[in-house]
Amino acid sequence: MILEINKLKKIYGDKTVVNINQLQIQQGETVGLVGNNGAGKTTFFRMLLDLIRPSEGEILSKSENVMLSGQWKDYTASYLDEGFLIDYLTPEEYFTFIGSLHNLSIADVQAYLLKYNEFFNGEILNSGKYIRDFSKGNQNKVGIAAALMQDPELLVLDEPFANLDPTTQIRLKTILKSLKGGKRMTTFISSHDLNHVTDVCDRIILLEKGLVIKDFHTDENSLKELEEYFSE
Repeated sequence: MILEINKLKKIYGDKTVVNINQLQIQQGETVGLVGNNGAGKTTFFRMLLDLIRPSEGEILSKSENVMLSGQWKDYTASYLDEGFLIDYLTPEEYFTFIGSLHNLSIADVQAYLLKYNEFFNGEILNSGKYIRDFSKGNQNKVGIAAALMQDPELLVLDEPFANLDPTTQIRLKTILKSLKGGKRMTTFISSHDLNHVTDVCDRIILLEKGLVIKDFHTDENSLKELEEYFSE
């Protein structure tokens, strides 16, 4: 087991935005987190990454409380939004910097980026632009590729399909599916796109007002079930 959530709550004023009694994520699972706006998805991810602190409860990553230990940072990579980027750098500078944090040489980084030529679609490298001048979709591409460069055991992506054109969404799905080959990487994805998330993930957790409403393994009926739930 890579993640264990116990009696986790986040309360703002008189509003409880996350209230998860118990949740366990096994190593190698690809888990989709779905729910309407305000369901608590991003708040949950921010607690998972110790960006905000829970009001109650704990998140254990490999049995270590993420608030009390920094060991989880060695095997966890994430991209939640453009705030994770250093936007006054060019993509090349940013990728080189991220690579250096993980003992990758410039040549290693360049070799790694070749795998993402299709995903970048000629819009990222050698553009002569700073990351801050990119569209939201292209910033997403930079953030996702940088997170994957770290070869993490736990990957956390918040709305990775947002702001991407249809072709790039399909390419991203192919990349995410390719990560499922081994049992090493655990991927946690939140998305409003039910089609993509049921296609990529082998487990779906449905959040509503901070509560886990459903938690199930995907099959050929999962998309239909979710569409029916959200259309009620």
